[in-house]
Amino acid sequence: MTEPLTVADRCDRCGAQAYVRVVLPSGELLFCAHHAREHAPKFAELATHVQDETDRLAAEHGAGSN
Repeated sequence: MTEPLTVADRCDRCGAQAYVRVVLPSGELLFCAHHAREHAPKFAELATHVQDETDRLAAEHGAGSN
């Protein structure tokens, strides 16, 4: 099981808080909600597992944050 993402986990594209972990055969990538949506079509083809915690955004920051 993959550990929950924390505030210390940062997006590999922009450094914002990561809410999505993409596990690939060669490692993993972390994405903020914005970059996860942007890159989802590509990583969906390659990922062995996607841990999506974007539902936490509404609880933590309000409904308009994602």
